[in-house]
Amino acid sequence: MSEKNKETPLEFYTQELEKYRQQLGQLKKKLAVSATLRLVIFLMIVAGCYYGYPNVQIVTSVCVVGVIVFIFLVTRHSNLGYQKKKLQALIDCNQLELNVIENDWSGLDTGAAFIDPIHPYSHDIDLFGERSFFQYLNRTVTAAGKNALASLLTSNSITLIKEKQDAVRELGGLAKWRQSFGATASLVHVTTTVPVILQWMQNYKAFIPKIMQILPKIISAISIVALGLLIFGVISFNVFLLWFAVGLLITGVYLKKINKLYTHAGQVKDTFDQYHKLVALIEEKQFTTSLLLEKQALFNGTPQASKVLKEFASILNDFDQRNNMLFGVVANGLFLWDLHQSYRIEKWITKHHKSVAAWFEVIAFFDAYSSLGNYFFNHPTYVFPKLVKEGPTLDAKQLGHPLLNPKKRVDNDILIDPAQFLIITGANMAGKSTFLRTIALQLVMSNIGLPICAVSCSYKPIKLFTSMRTSDSLTDDASYFFSELTQLKRIVDALEQDNYFIILDEILKGTNSTDKAEGSRKFVERLIGTRATGIIATHDLSLCQIETTFPEVQNRFFDAQIINDELYFDYTFKKGICQNMNASFLLKKMGIVSG
Repeated sequence: MSEKNKETPLEFYTQELEKYRQQLGQLKKKLAVSATLRLVIFLMIVAGCYYGYPNVQIVTSVCVVGVIVFIFLVTRHSNLGYQKKKLQALIDCNQLELNVIENDWSGLDTGAAFIDPIHPYSHDIDLFGERSFFQYLNRTVTAAGKNALASLLTSNSITLIKEKQDAVRELGGLAKWRQSFGATASLVHVTTTVPVILQWMQNYKAFIPKIMQILPKIISAISIVALGLLIFGVISFNVFLLWFAVGLLITGVYLKKINKLYTHAGQVKDTFDQYHKLVALIEEKQFTTSLLLEKQALFNGTPQASKVLKEFASILNDFDQRNNMLFGVVANGLFLWDLHQSYRIEKWITKHHKSVAAWFEVIAFFDAYSSLGNYFFNHPTYVFPKLVKEGPTLDAKQLGHPLLNPKKRVDNDILIDPAQFLIITGANMAGKSTFLRTIALQLVMSNIGLPICAVSCSYKPIKLFTSMRTSDSLTDDASYFFSELTQLKRIVDALEQDNYFIILDEILKGTNSTDKAEGSRKFVERLIGTRATGIIATHDLSLCQIETTFPEVQNRFFDAQIINDELYFDYTFKKGICQNMNASFLLKKMGIVSG
């Protein structure tokens, strides 16, 4: 079910921000009262022990009752603390969106780690890095989710696009659910990556003997009886102390391995403590689209995945209580606490470790797709491309680049048929490269199910391959020209395996003009021979002559005009060949050369 959000994104985030700030103020007051109560109970325990001494029965009773009440208050305070952290995360979430609306992206991850110069298109179109599309899009809050989002953008997959669109559209309408999911996920303080967690569970070797399934229960029952006998004076404190030492001795036999297990458990505790909440949010939501239902179904089972993960989180939290030295000593002496929790951990890992990988992948999927849904919510006027099996490869009206200022951006129409090639000419700074990146990004966005910055769009899905930004590599002893040839060879090889939309920007820049013209022409002819679809931008007007030989080729241009001794660009995509170049004018205008 979609949440009804009639407000604009700006109105929604502003209202949510104010609401959560008010709730946080009220919660801080509850936390102050809770802290005072804990202090009062602690002082009462100290006073009871002081005035009850040397009466063992009174001191023991005060300690037992006081510790139980104190633990209850600590747990309650911890829950309130968690609520505070989540409210703060929700506040940060809405403030971040307001900042982005104001064009402040400083709080967003650039995705620089995913920059790959040899990827078929990501480096050419600034998919990752500072002020990149990934930075603008990304709202993931888990490392696995961030990796999943990057994988979506670079997968070059054209399958299930309609299903992806439906999923993005549905998640876009679930703004409050997405924020709750993101806030919950943001509270995961990961010290160990998911692959390391999965590897640890996969390779774990059990060391607790099976007798520990019942021995801690027997020891605990005897300890409770002994404690009662001590309180009522039936046995002496020395006898009770002797029994206590027996428990410590049993635990000590396995202490080294228990400590090692505790180290690993401590590293994964927070992850499971929060992931079971994320799974519960997914399980409880009534999705309607096929892709979301398919992922949600991976949690189905008896018991539910969230309950299974919550059980493990509870075990890990119980095990972590040993970190409190006083509790650890008492609990191990009377209840074999460490052995009992270690056995529970090993039993859970043996039973469920094979399912954990799939569950974690679903969490990463929803984390990644929440970013896509958020993008759709933030751009309600954008359109989902209409997918077609016949007709033009791309027919978009008023297509624009989503990262450009809409007040200054000039949108253009683009129509290109299958196996058609457009040759674009134009003056320097007239908008050729920006237009190429706009089309390339539109293809990537369309293939992952995102709406695009256009009035309308009809699209026949196709994979993308570009050659727009090639650099030499001194460490690989590769010249610029060789690097460019290598990329062109990849394009040719790729076309032998599949159909691609090819985008080229001024190819063969590393050679002389005559050689460049001849080589560019032959390469375009090679692409036409493979029935590739695409666009090439060039300053070489001789390349435009191909149009007279091949009906698949059409010429387009971006113009520049000199009006009142000033250079003027309209950034409008036109039919034909550019006749106005501006290099000489700019050299004179800037005083680099004389008239």
